[in-house]
Amino acid sequence: MAAPSITRADAAEPLASPVNSHNEWDALEEIVVGRLDGATIPSGHPVVTCNIPPWAARLQGFAAGFRYPRVLVDRAQRELDDFVALLRSLGVTVRRPDAVDHRKRFGTPDWSSRGFCNTCPRDSMLVIGDEIIETPMAWPCRYFETHSYRSLLKDYFRRGARWTAAPKPQLTDELFEPDFRIPAAGEPVRHILTEFEPVFDAADFVRAGRDLFVTRSNVTNRMGIEWLRRHLGPGYRIHEIESRCRTPMHIDTTFVLLSPGKVLVNPEYIDVDRLPDILSSWDVLIAPEPDRIDERLLKLTSICGKWLSMNILMVDEKRVIVERHHTGMLRALEKWGFETIPCDLLHYAPFGGSFHCATLDVRRRGTLESYFD
Repeated sequence: MAAPSITRADAAEPLASPVNSHNEWDALEEIVVGRLDGATIPSGHPVVTCNIPPWAARLQGFAAGFRYPRVLVDRAQRELDDFVALLRSLGVTVRRPDAVDHRKRFGTPDWSSRGFCNTCPRDSMLVIGDEIIETPMAWPCRYFETHSYRSLLKDYFRRGARWTAAPKPQLTDELFEPDFRIPAAGEPVRHILTEFEPVFDAADFVRAGRDLFVTRSNVTNRMGIEWLRRHLGPGYRIHEIESRCRTPMHIDTTFVLLSPGKVLVNPEYIDVDRLPDILSSWDVLIAPEPDRIDERLLKLTSICGKWLSMNILMVDEKRVIVERHHTGMLRALEKWGFETIPCDLLHYAPFGGSFHCATLDVRRRGTLESYFD
C-alpha cells in the first residue's frame, strides 16, 4: 500500500503540527524512546575511543560491530520496558523507532563502518518548536542512525511538522586531530575535533525558549554551533557553557535546566563563577556527589561517567523522573521543591545514558517564550 501523499488541497490548509517543544520543562505530552534491538558495540574509531581509557579502547577495537552480551541487553530491556510503561501511565504518548540490524556495513567513498544502536534519539535529533533537525554527528558508526526514525519523521512531516537535516559531514581525517590524547589532570581542556566542517550532537544543547545553551565537546565543534546559530536566526540566542570535563560529550550530565529560574550544574565540570551573565538571576543548584552504586558498571560505561545521576527527565515544572539508585539526587531534588518519580534505568548506561539520553520530547504543552528578558 502506497504511503499517503500531501495534495495541493492538503497544503492549502494550515496543519496543526504534532511537534511542539520549546524547553526542557513544559508539561510532557509525546516522546520518542529508543530501542535496544540489534544494538552493536560501537567502532574503534579515535573519535569514539577518545572518551574512554586506553585499555577499554583496545578492547572496543576487537569487539566493535559485535552484538552486546545478552546479559547486558536483557537487564536493560526490562528496565526500558518499565520506563515506557511509567511514561504511558503518566498520560504521555510514547513513539518508538524501527528495529535495525546495526551489524550491516555501510560507508562513503572515504570510509566504511558498522553501526551502533538507536537507543539515544536525544543525540541525533533536535526539536526546536515545531521543527525536528537531524544532526551531523561526528561518529562514523552513527552516520545513518536517523534512518531508523524515518517512519516517525515522515509521519510528523505529513501532519504538519517542519523537518530539516543539517549537512551530512564527510568525516574524513581532516576533521580529527591526528595526535589527540585525553588531557592529564591540570592540563587545559582540548578536543579531538578540528573546524574542518560542522558537526554536533543534539545532546550538547538544552533549550529554554528563545535561549539555548551548549557545550563544545568531542562530538560538537564551533562550526556546528555556528551552523545552528545561523539556521535558527535572530529569534534565538545560543550561549556556550565552558566545561572542565577532560572527556566532554553531551551537556546533560553537566548543565541541566529544571524549570524557569532553576538550573542544575555539575560542580566537577563547571565553574559557577564563569557561567554566562544571562543566568545571574537564576538559582544555580549544585548537583550532589553521585552515589557509589556499581564500580564495575561505571568502568564498563566510562563513556557516560559517574554523573549519570544528573541525566533526568522533567515531566513538567515540578515532576521529574530520576534513577531509583541515585538516592542523593532524589533527596536533593525533593529538597529543592520537586516531586521525584523514581524509576530503574541503571543498566541502560552501556548503551549511551539514562532518561534524558534515551528520549526525545516531541511535544510539550507550552509556547515559545523568553525567560531572560
